[in-house]
Amino acid sequence: MTPAARQSTRGRGESRLVRVVEWVAIGVASLVLSIGLILLLSGYFAGRDQAAVSGGTSGPGQAFSDLGHSALSPGQPRPSYNSEPPTSGPHVPEAVVRDGATLDDDQLLQALQLGNVVIVYGTAKPPAGLTKFASTAAPPFSPALAATGDAVILARRPGTNGLVALAWTHLLRAGSPSDPQLGQFVSFWLGRGAQGQ
Repeated sequence: MTPAARQSTRGRGESRLVRVVEWVAIGVASLVLSIGLILLLSGYFAGRDQAAVSGGTSGPGQAFSDLGHSALSPGQPRPSYNSEPPTSGPHVPEAVVRDGATLDDDQLLQALQLGNVVIVYGTAKPPAGLTKFASTAAPPFSPALAATGDAVILARRPGTNGLVALAWTHLLRAGSPSDPQLGQFVSFWLGRGAQGQ
């Protein structure tokens, strides 16, 4: 092989090597640019996410942080809840089987988790007009309806002043069944239970 032929063959090999290196460099640069763009846009849109899309929903009543809805076994210690009565948190799943009864925190939280609205009162019997209000806000109570999360449940809770309406992560204090905010609360929250339910 002549020196000129050797140099021509080496030039073609080097030319191919340069092209391969250029393509690899372009591929790496494109990958880095794509990842950077994805990270930048993810941060931009995450900062502008609406509450209703990411989990929380604003609506009538006082909102509380969602403490989750983990199922506890009977006898397991209860956490500290962030509201009184509690509006979310780990609990033993216990169904509500009767309207107008005193509910323990487990029954209350299970009802709220499913999407029911519970209205608690401190008197021995429901205040005047409350039963009528509940019957106009939802179908009559039944354990089956409560299991679907579509019931307005009336419950006695000793020590309660006035009426307290409860939904998952929300609470509203009302003076009487005729309070317009009570109707708005029930209309908005009925059927909206815990996220991932």
